[in-house]
Amino acid sequence: VDIALTNVRIVVDDQVVDDGTIVIRGGVIEAVGRTASAPPDAIDGRGLLCIAGLIDTHSDGFEKELRPRPNVVLPADFALRSFESRVRAAGVTTVFHGVGFENGSKYDRSVDQAHLLCDVITSRRADADARVDHQILYRLDVRDADGLEALDARLSHRHRELLVDQIPLVSAEDHTPGVGQYTDRSYYERYIAGTKGLDPDEAKQYIDQVVADRDDKLDNVERALVWLANRAHGGMLRLMGHDPTSAAEIDAAVERSVSIAEFPTTAEAARRARERGLRTVSGAPNVVRGGSHSGNVSAAELVGLGLCDGLSSDYMPTTLLGAVGALVADGVCDLPAAVALVTSGPADTVGLADRGRLRVGQRGDIV
Repeated sequence: VDIALTNVRIVVDDQVVDDGTIVIRGGVIEAVGRTASAPPDAIDGRGLLCIAGLIDTHSDGFEKELRPRPNVVLPADFALRSFESRVRAAGVTTVFHGVGFENGSKYDRSVDQAHLLCDVITSRRADADARVDHQILYRLDVRDADGLEALDARLSHRHRELLVDQIPLVSAEDHTPGVGQYTDRSYYERYIAGTKGLDPDEAKQYIDQVVADRDDKLDNVERALVWLANRAHGGMLRLMGHDPTSAAEIDAAVERSVSIAEFPTTAEAARRARERGLRTVSGAPNVVRGGSHSGNVSAAELVGLGLCDGLSSDYMPTTLLGAVGALVADGVCDLPAAVALVTSGPADTVGLADRGRLRVGQRGDIV
């Protein structure tokens, strides 16, 4: 890809360069900054903002595109191409699709579907006309023995869908009510009541049964955590700890070779992650909404405290740019710092050294 833009406001590291020019040749940035004369083929950007392509390290949008309504399942390859257009329109140029390795969850996930989605993502990523770089975030429910077996088989075969640097990104998760994101299960009870049309007592009974069923799977947790820790320690995967709630949980995660604290639910957990050298990821929807939908810490608060290294869309791609706007408008941080949370920050978190910044030699992913 060859393209040149001039008369654009370029976000370069910690500053905004007015009347800038960026030149991309062969898909790589050849020149960027303020220049006396632009190439003759340069497009006049008319003062628009130019930033590096957004990097989304956690997106569940593909799953939602696959099942747009209850009992409606679209062909997976069609759903991915459809979702790709949403991602691209939102300014995202690299997306990690969350693929859940678990059976019988409330999210309609199964190990068979996980393998199918990985195959479809891998195939689309190899297409010359793919409009974004499709990556995979392997999500393992640590209580699910079938999920662990399936993920072990998937990664052991060294499939082509591994990261650019050949280290797969894996998130260790436990969505049992009363744990992690829904430590206060009353939020989850209200969520279930709304989505399933239950009254409060019915929702409570439903959650009681979910907890009982998942408590029967506690024996799987230690086995999954040991498997993950051994592979992470050996450099065979990059491990995320999902929804940590406390300093103690962060300390335990460090012992398991976790390197990323994903969606810390408290400032205490985020602060401890920073102290222990972990990267942190928070949710962009949390920023746009002005707070967590499940009663946890505000992502904007973590940004203001300097305890957030990057934002992910979680379930809505447009919230990445929306969060940038909200953080700047609310005075939480300046524009370059906000942009870094959706570009260079995520790139550093997942080890993608070739993108996320408008610098000579970087990939020509621009928005």
